[in-house]
Amino acid sequence: MNDVGSMTVKKIKIGISQRIVNEKNYVERRDAISHDWSNLLEKIDFIPVFIPNSLSDTTSFLESFGLSGMILSGGDNLGIHPDRDKTELECLKFAIAKKVPLLGVCRGMQLINNFFGGSVVQNDNNKHVGNNHAIKILDPNISSILRTDSIVVNSYHSNLITGDILASELTSVAIDETDNSIECLLHEKYPILGVMWHPERNPDENNKTILQYFFNELTHDK
Repeated sequence: MNDVGSMTVKKIKIGISQRIVNEKNYVERRDAISHDWSNLLEKIDFIPVFIPNSLSDTTSFLESFGLSGMILSGGDNLGIHPDRDKTELECLKFAIAKKVPLLGVCRGMQLINNFFGGSVVQNDNNKHVGNNHAIKILDPNISSILRTDSIVVNSYHSNLITGDILASELTSVAIDETDNSIECLLHEKYPILGVMWHPERNPDENNKTILQYFFNELTHDK
């Protein structure tokens, strides 16, 4: 039967990068991702597609799934695992070439800034490690959909991106209310968004709204 009543709505598939971990009970490296991500994506009706770090041809893998978006997940500094760095750079290049919406989370946002010519600095205190704090939203579109220009986010990073080391193609759309470090950025041309906090660890309405807005609506204007 092929009538309207039997049709199912096609869900959005979101590719997501993974950490590399060493399993102490086995002589092998493994990819890993927090269950928080699959829980969050399921709540907003997205299907997660986990991207391996060991593929010889990441681009063909990404093309085969017909992804509607991608997420560069957080965890670990850049440079610790070259295989992961390589995979995520290929994901970013794929997103640019195909104009696939890409969200960078913490480490992912740092990779985005580095790729476009910016850099990161080491924070000289632990203010951003394990602390919730308020951020000021500078982008009127995002503040409009959240109905506020200030929200509280979590924080688990010891690296910072400041205005003087932000890549020229990127725009700051949210800053920390106390030290003005950049908490959210957006590419001027491509549908690329970066956040320094972890939406998956605090899947409140603000975080769900931002992800839905970015993958469903914001990219339509690009």
